[in-house]
Amino acid sequence: MCGIVAYKGKKDCYPILLSGLKKLEYRGYDSAGVASIINNKINITKRAGKVKELENAINSKKSSQNCGGLGIAHTRWATHGEPNQKNAHPHLDQSKKISLVHNGIIENYDPIKKFLKSKKITFKSDTDTEVLVQLIGYFYNKGKLDFEQSVRAALQRVDGAYGIVVLNVDFPEMMIAARRGSPLVLGIKEGEFFIGSDISPIVSYTQQIIYLNDSEMAVINKNNYQIKSVEKDVALPKKVEKIDYKIDDFDKGKFKHFMHKEIHEQVTTIGNTLKARSTKNSVLLHGLSEYWEEIQSADKIYITACGTSWHAGLIGKNLIERFAKVPVHVEYASEFRYNHSIIDNKTVVIAISQSGETADTLAAIAKANDYGAITIGICNVPGSSVSRETKCGVHTRCGHEIGVASTKAFTAQITVLYFFALKLADSKKTMTKSVMKKYLDLSMWPKYMDDIKSVLKKEKSIKKIAEKYQNASDFLYLGRGLNFPVALEGALKLKEISYIHAEGYPAAEMKHGPIALVDKNMPNVFIVPKDKTYDKIISNIEEIKSRKGKIIIVTDSRDKILRDLADDLILVPKTTHYMFVILATIVLQLFSYFIAVAKGCDVDQPRNLAKSVTVE
Repeated sequence: MCGIVAYKGKKDCYPILLSGLKKLEYRGYDSAGVASIINNKINITKRAGKVKELENAINSKKSSQNCGGLGIAHTRWATHGEPNQKNAHPHLDQSKKISLVHNGIIENYDPIKKFLKSKKITFKSDTDTEVLVQLIGYFYNKGKLDFEQSVRAALQRVDGAYGIVVLNVDFPEMMIAARRGSPLVLGIKEGEFFIGSDISPIVSYTQQIIYLNDSEMAVINKNNYQIKSVEKDVALPKKVEKIDYKIDDFDKGKFKHFMHKEIHEQVTTIGNTLKARSTKNSVLLHGLSEYWEEIQSADKIYITACGTSWHAGLIGKNLIERFAKVPVHVEYASEFRYNHSIIDNKTVVIAISQSGETADTLAAIAKANDYGAITIGICNVPGSSVSRETKCGVHTRCGHEIGVASTKAFTAQITVLYFFALKLADSKKTMTKSVMKKYLDLSMWPKYMDDIKSVLKKEKSIKKIAEKYQNASDFLYLGRGLNFPVALEGALKLKEISYIHAEGYPAAEMKHGPIALVDKNMPNVFIVPKDKTYDKIISNIEEIKSRKGKIIIVTDSRDKILRDLADDLILVPKTTHYMFVILATIVLQLFSYFIAVAKGCDVDQPRNLAKSVTVE
């Protein structure tokens, strides 16, 4: 959940490390630090707070003018130990020869720590990470193992997840990186080596990338590198891949926040997700073609995900059951991995993840693979762990999403699930060709994109409404059918970035408990398409109105009754039931964004949250 960047080469490492840390700020963090080898000593600077504070501290040191070409850096999201300078990475072993940065959690740190204390090793932090670097140091100093052997010996004795990069003063031209469960990427460029927890700190320097798999380590020495197994000293063949990411993805452009930029990008990202994936009569999902015969003959489907992606899964369930008539179970990945789910080789498991590195989702995939299920990944990051661990999949083509609160990835996930449901319906003959043609009417896509633009043009009025409610302490979001997950997602966005308590409910369920919360101060956001649920949801609105609750309505209907009931009404273009889901989602994204901005919140990096959740 934290960020790693490391560099070995001929350049001054500090500017590269600091630039990399800034690129990783989107992941969420509470402290930052760097380490380099200077004059046969490991020089560490770290600070609680933002990277800017670390940068100021480095610039005030004379050593920053001559740091050499070997260094590691880190942004920490606290798991073990408070978010303070003492617990910030990098950490040192007792001999002060070895330094390490680490993403993940060492689950058996306590017995290892007790063992090391029995060997007179003292600890200076409360972290599980220091236990790992002290264990490496123990093997190196006491066990008479060389640097690489010490790292391997320590990693073979830890349980949990790790992505690490390690330095040793006795090997000033060597750097070792390893991973299990927490991603690491190696970038290569003519005698220079870059390591990142994702490609963002690397892409501006090189597009030649190696993705480390679990239980692999990169041993970089002088101008060479080898990829080896953590389990034994064996070199592994690895393909160098060329990535095609635009550096523009990491720039806010004219926008103040990445989240605002990414909301506006949905005109493009939804279009990119649609591109070349349908004809006038059929859906083309080439990433699934190898397994499609097994997918269409499966007798049950699970969708597993976390957070926003789980909400997309709920919409996917509705679409698949509606179009293809196949029952779908949607489970949080953190529950799926431990539940007694009924899975076999006739089961499809669809795993959804923006980052492709979500720890619980990866564990769910591993479980499904163990049972022989057909695993499908819906992911935004080519080359990610989800992309590699699933048997087949579809990329959402959003480009890099930097705002911690997902926006453009969510609507792209819905788009992919819509296409998947149609393709499955076509294969199972549960939809006629004429109906299929209607749903895939390519001539309508420009109109749909214009509808999105129309919603984005309403942001001034949405902002005005949002600012009206910025001091509310609680919200209810209410929808029915396809729009119940939209209500859940709207409530989550508000919680994530404005820190206002909000709950999403099926509108009819509001009577069974939540209505007790309603008073004259509580805003209630209703998502009201003109569909078969319309009359029922009006009844639900009246139930809130009679209790003096504030009513905010998002709708495509111009009916006078809604205007009379609403304290505030946001009208979106008249469209299909399925496109309405996208338009309503974008409205709620903007609504949350403007409330958070009005409250002065850190929109792109909300407190306590991380973009890539690589721990349980």
